[in-house]
Amino acid sequence: MKTNTIKTIGRSDFVNMGPIRLRQPLPTQQIDMIDPFILLHHYGPYHISEEHNPFDLGPHPHRGFEPITFLFQGEQLHRDSLGNESVVKAGDVQWTTAGRGIVHAEGPTKEFIKKGGYIEGIQLWLNLPANKKMMPANYQHERNEDFKVVSFNDDNVKIKVISGELEGIYGRIQTQTSVNAFIIDTNEEGNAFIKIPSTHQAMLYLIHGDVTLNESETLIQDKNQLIEFNQDGEGFSIKAHKKSKLLLMSGEPLKEPVNSYGPYVMNTQTEILEAMRDYQMGKMGFLPER
Repeated sequence: MKTNTIKTIGRSDFVNMGPIRLRQPLPTQQIDMIDPFILLHHYGPYHISEEHNPFDLGPHPHRGFEPITFLFQGEQLHRDSLGNESVVKAGDVQWTTAGRGIVHAEGPTKEFIKKGGYIEGIQLWLNLPANKKMMPANYQHERNEDFKVVSFNDDNVKIKVISGELEGIYGRIQTQTSVNAFIIDTNEEGNAFIKIPSTHQAMLYLIHGDVTLNESETLIQDKNQLIEFNQDGEGFSIKAHKKSKLLLMSGEPLKEPVNSYGPYVMNTQTEILEAMRDYQMGKMGFLPER
């Protein structure tokens, strides 16, 4: 099968967001966005305790996109203005469709803070098309044990299918556009060929480990953790040099103007101003502090 060539190898440098220090491979000066993916934050691992808890995000709004959390360590409490309240644990995924507006809060649970431990995850922002930016908000929480897994190379490569389809296996998350989200776990020397739909733009993010792509010298490790593929093949091959974990995201590009400000992602500046006004007027709902 023809492999997708690599368009860009992106860095994953640390940035400061208030008290939180995290990796931000998207956007950077090198890569503005990989349509339809707007932002990727890799946070942690942070050690959480009663004396130290930098990761506690109080109520805040979103509109016009889908903030997605992949949690790898620890546990987080999610609350939102739709009335949802759930504990997201390691391996779980929460997929929020902000649509016309939602207010949510997230942070380590009180029980986790009391016992202490590490928390690590990824928050990804997935754009919504113009005709769905004002759809009703929705929240999905799927647990680690409920996802189906596709195995390769005598189980040396296991791929958890979050959304979309891989080798006839479908993810549990219902998406608004055609989006594949896979978590890839490999043992040392694990190898596989992973398919990408020809209509999708795709990116691969290395959470930890060392891997080579397309049987070449393209090694991703340390700070060079994000790969953007060209739309010119049927997928890519991967070979691990140590136990590794990666996130693969692919989706059909929207090819629409993007105007973002803070927690809002719209198409025009006017729509951003309308979002700010609607939040101040309470049209995105309410969520009390705790």
